[in-house]
Amino acid sequence: MRNLKSFGERISSRDPDRQTAEIHIRVALMNRFNALGTAEIERVA
Repeated sequence: MRNLKSFGERISSRDPDRQTAEIHIRVALMNRFNALGTAEIERVA
C-alpha cells in the first residue's frame, strides 16, 4: 500500500470507472518498476 501511495496520495478521478482505471495503471507501473529492479538468476554448472 505504501508503494501505491508513492505515485500520489490521492486518486484524482471522481468517476468510479476512471478510479478503477487509475489504480490499474498505478499497479502496472509498480509491476514494471519491480521487474526492472529484479535480478535475473541463472544457474551455472
